[in-house]
Amino acid sequence: MWKPLKFVWIFFLFLVVLLFFVRLLSPLELDDVSPEIPCEEKLIEKSDVLWVIPSFNEKPISENKEWCSYILSFNKTIGMHGVEHSYYEFNIIRKQDYIDKGIKEFEACFGVKPSMFKPPHLKINKENKNIISKNNFVLRGKLNQLIAKVYHCNDIGTFPNWINEIV
Repeated sequence: MWKPLKFVWIFFLFLVVLLFFVRLLSPLELDDVSPEIPCEEKLIEKSDVLWVIPSFNEKPISENKEWCSYILSFNKTIGMHGVEHSYYEFNIIRKQDYIDKGIKEFEACFGVKPSMFKPPHLKINKENKNIISKNNFVLRGKLNQLIAKVYHCNDIGTFPNWINEIV
């Protein structure tokens, strides 16, 4: 007869193995892509999705056309990672014009509007989720961060980049 505790452990082990394989097969992502944050080229090359910050340290990406061309040369999926990438940037209520500022920078740099959005540090309130939704963005958040291998240019994520190499 199965003991409840034994079943819980088996179920837990199953979930861990499942998560491992989902992460193994999910697209690799790279957060905090900006001309203001040094990023190893090998991280950009191996990633499938690049999460770009439109204006970091008050320096808009559109002012660095060489960098924009460099990022485009990798032919990767590119998403918008906040507007300025402050810690609670989307935990405070933002208006449409704030989002438009980021969209404008992104479009000026890459020639297309972003279709995906990830808030900095995965912090976003309900009001801002509604604004993001009205812009037809695909919103990525905590679940995405759990099931995808997400690297960081500055290697300061929840898990260091070397952990992503293991799991």
